[in-house]
Amino acid sequence: MRILLVEDDLNIASFVSKGLKQAGFAVDHAADGEEGLYMALTEPYDTAIIDIMLPKLDGLMLIEELRRKKISTPVIILSAKRSVDDRVKGLQAGGDDYLTKPFSFSELLARVQALIRRATKTTEPTRLNIGDLSMDLLTREVARTGTKIELQPHEFALLEYLMRNAGRVVSKTMILES
Repeated sequence: MRILLVEDDLNIASFVSKGLKQAGFAVDHAADGEEGLYMALTEPYDTAIIDIMLPKLDGLMLIEELRRKKISTPVIILSAKRSVDDRVKGLQAGGDDYLTKPFSFSELLARVQALIRRATKTTEPTRLNIGDLSMDLLTREVARTGTKIELQPHEFALLEYLMRNAGRVVSKTMILES
């Protein structure tokens, strides 16, 4: 799954990006609204996380432009603006969810997963099983015949991709793109 993060605060961007990557997502980061718009128009994303107060093009205008161009990527607005009016403006501009800063990463992750589930109209499995190999996606535990296997985040993401595509031939390019 691929996520676009449009955030000008490099500390927040690094924190969110690292957490999402550890959760198995591929993350592309844009530091301003114009770059974010370009990326969103040229690449497919499963969801986008967009700050409102961005240089060059603010987040609301970015979202409105995406919706005008018929880009239906689910959008979570991540903003320091906390008032009800600001949240209403964000949702009316085309945002699908609104989370205020400071925030809990676990809540952001849950919201990302929920948006992706709704967008794909499928319930995300919480467990994958192939033969005697099992993977719990919530606890991030892998076991073979009951014996726990410790994996690094990249190893876990690769194994998850391969298990989700069991029985299919996958190329190196397909793996890298995912």
